[in-house]
Amino acid sequence: MKRREFLRNTAKGAAGLTLGSLFISSVSCSSGSLQNPNIIIIVSDDTGWNDVGYHNPQIKTPNIDRLAKYGVELNNFYVSPVCSPTRAALLTGKHPSRYGILGPIVGGMKETLPKGTITLAEFLRRNGYQTAITGKWHLGLKSEDGPRQFGFDYTYGYFHGQLDPRTHLYKWGDKTWHRNDQYLDEEGHVTDLITNEAIKYIDEIRSKEKPFFLYIPYSAPHFPVDEDQKWLDMYPDIEDPERKKYCASMTHMDDGIGQIIKSIEENKLLDNSLIIYMSDNGGCENFTSGPDYYGNKFPPAEMLGDNKPLKGWKGELYEGGIRVSALFYWKGKLNPLKVEEVIAVEDFYPTFAGLIKTKLPENHDVEGIKVWSAIEGKDIPERILYWRTDKQFAVRKGEWKLIHNGGNIHEGTDELYNLKLDPYEKENLIGLNQNITKILKDEMQQNAALDPL
Repeated sequence: MKRREFLRNTAKGAAGLTLGSLFISSVSCSSGSLQNPNIIIIVSDDTGWNDVGYHNPQIKTPNIDRLAKYGVELNNFYVSPVCSPTRAALLTGKHPSRYGILGPIVGGMKETLPKGTITLAEFLRRNGYQTAITGKWHLGLKSEDGPRQFGFDYTYGYFHGQLDPRTHLYKWGDKTWHRNDQYLDEEGHVTDLITNEAIKYIDEIRSKEKPFFLYIPYSAPHFPVDEDQKWLDMYPDIEDPERKKYCASMTHMDDGIGQIIKSIEENKLLDNSLIIYMSDNGGCENFTSGPDYYGNKFPPAEMLGDNKPLKGWKGELYEGGIRVSALFYWKGKLNPLKVEEVIAVEDFYPTFAGLIKTKLPENHDVEGIKVWSAIEGKDIPERILYWRTDKQFAVRKGEWKLIHNGGNIHEGTDELYNLKLDPYEKENLIGLNQNITKILKDEMQQNAALDPL
């Protein structure tokens, strides 16, 4: 029996894989490997700030928690407020609005990245890496716009932004499940399938002669959620049925993450593998089904994510929508640390370029910065962060954040917050500090002028 079949047939309950022994290691003199590190990025979908165990002990995510405990916790990590823009920023190192991506790519939309974009995957492939994705793509809804067109050698998962976790169909019945960008019918729960394929890639598919970039964007805990009773039983004290499913899906995913880490360790790769966990945006407050949504299979959800103590939800430019849980773990290379420096998902691309000591592509101007020094506990320069949706703009500089409410930058209302003194955005200071407001508004207008919209 192959290892992946064994794992599928012996599902572990209650986050049974604790993996404690793998993490009892700080920076040491381990010889490691002279080749560039493997890079594994694990992304959960719609996880709120308070939906991981290391922020909220009610949530059972022991494997994510151990990565945070023995790794580098990013306490001020920023993404976009919804799925597709964050994924575009991660893979390009640029603000997603530069590609006209302001929200999720849904329905019959043909939006995608421009062909020929040197994505992070393509950049790493050009520099000796093999590249793979197992999970959610959401940067093109058809096979001709799938991840194989953007630098991934091996692809598996789904094109759309959500799916039925058991039938693997999009909400209106569209096919979306694929392997190597070719549609595929397969049985199993989406969380288990994504986990098993990642393990299969590590154990069997990849070449042992080259480092790899493995991107694992899970569907959990994005609505709709459907979990087996063993995962629901982990949360006897949660009464709301949809919130219970949401938390159960986090524990199910966390168990899969534990299995993936175990595979990395069994393949003797842990000492030379950088593992990153993050959410793509803040938690979703609730969800109301539309007409014919999955054939009315899933009831409306009144309570899903939990972003406390942050303000706002998925889709909004308040902290609850864009500041998310994230961490870096590299056994023997990174000391346990909580980093307070402001880091954005756009920073991954240039940071990895620096890590492997390779210049960025001359014809691909990234907007992120190298932040490896912050991962090691040093300061990084202050800079402007910029966000844009179809309803809001925002910029952050230092401790100050300006939000503009309105799809047009010249019309609408503004909000100003000092995030150092008021991290939960309770006191709008607009009108009380005109100098700071003008500086941030000018930065916002300059950035908006660069968007092709």
